[in-house]
This record gives sequence, structure tokens and C-alpha cells, in this order.
Amino acid sequence: MVSSGWSPRILTVFFQLNVFLLFTSFLWPVTALDKSVAPGGNFDFSNLELQLCIGSQGSPKTESSSSLQGDSGFEDDQYFYTSSSDGALVMKVPGSPSSSGCVTTTNSLHCRTELRELGSWDPQDTNKLTVSLVVAQADDSEHGTVIGQIHIDDSVSTKPVIELYYNSKGVISAGVEQTRSGGNEKFTTFETTVPLGTKFTYEIDYSGGVLKVTVNGEEMTLDTYELDSPKSYFKAGNYNQGSSPSEVHFYSISIEH
Repeated sequence: MVSSGWSPRILTVFFQLNVFLLFTSFLWPVTALDKSVAPGGNFDFSNLELQLCIGSQGSPKTESSSSLQGDSGFEDDQYFYTSSSDGALVMKVPGSPSSSGCVTTTNSLHCRTELRELGSWDPQDTNKLTVSLVVAQADDSEHGTVIGQIHIDDSVSTKPVIELYYNSKGVISAGVEQTRSGGNEKFTTFETTVPLGTKFTYEIDYSGGVLKVTVNGEEMTLDTYELDSPKSYFKAGNYNQGSSPSEVHFYSISIEH
């Protein structure tokens, strides 16, 4: 018998390592973002539209799903564009209407550059929004910029179910409205903090009538009070709540139903 010179233990470890590498290559594929294309070349906007902080007061500019899609899709070199350094989707807001002249929707006092899901869904079904991002600059409000939310369907209410906030200290909090009429948002703060300029991941999950939010692995199940599982839709972006500018970079946006 010819010896390979490798002990059974070494061969076992070698085999396990190769299986691990093969498995992880399928589990975590790495796809670099293309710095040379519009955001639609890197992100799937087939079921999303864009609300911008420019236009006329009460009627901000909106870009349709079809206009956002593809390598040559819509971009704005001030507020919605591809980063030339790493291909991230950059969303900026210059501040508040009084500080910067930006415009808001009819039912809001704050400016946004934000993606909105088309259509609505039943919270009793499976509904998950997963986002990887970096907050480069948060606004100067107490809770900070809204980086993701679930909004109640417009036919039911003008209020959100939940808004996920990130402030200038890297504190992340979830604000949940207690009623469909709104004005009584209750905040819960994550133990996890994320410094400005640091990449992190969040997931907002409203499935089976249960609302959960996870930030970098820290999961919280949140009370929905008297909301009673209203038809809803997801939003992700940069919804400024203060007077100073805010800037958010997105690396992935995934919606599951």
C-alpha cells in the first residue's frame, strides 16, 4: 500500500474545508455593484416607484417603476444616483422645507427621497423587507432619518404601521403607530448601535399578523396595538425628519412575499 503522507485527520479536515467552501459559494454569492450604470442597473425596481424631495409643494416629483429600470434608468445627480466609488445607491435629502426649500407630500411635514412598493398586501401573509445600507449622514432630529417603513394602504389611512429611524449617534429605533388615525407613535430602541459610515442590515417582517424588526441579528417583536393588521406596503430610503441634510447609501434591497 502506498502512503499519501497525509494522516486520516488531515484528510478529514481538508474534505470538510472543501465542502464548506463549496457550500458557502452557493449560500453567499458576492455580486459587485456596477459603478458605471444608473441605480436601475444594480437594483430591481420592477415593483417600486420613487418619491423625491423636489417638485412642487404637496406634489413632489415621482418616478415610475418603468422609468427607474435598467442601466440607463432615471437618476438625479443630487438626490438619487450611483456612487462612483462602490456602486451603492445614494439617496440624499437637503434638509427641511424651511432650511432647504425641499418639498413634501400633502400628508407630511418632512422631505424624502424614498422608494415605495407598488400595491399592498395582507399582514397575515409573508411580507419581509431586507436592506443592507450605510447611513453616511443622519439629520439633526431626535430619532433621525427614517430608513425603512411599513405604510398603511392609502385607502385605509395616511399613517405608517412602523418607521425605522437612525440618528446621528448611530442609535436605531422603531416607531409604531398605536391606531390607524396616528399621532401616537410609540418608540422602541435597539441595543445595537451602528456608527455613521458603517454598513449594517435590517429586516422588517410583518407576517402572520406579527411585526418583527431585526438589526444586525438583534430581533424585536413589536406590539401593533389597535392597528388590526391593515393592508400595507413597504418603503425604503431617506425620509428626513430634521432640518439638516441626510445621506443614505444602499447596497441591497429585497422584498419577499
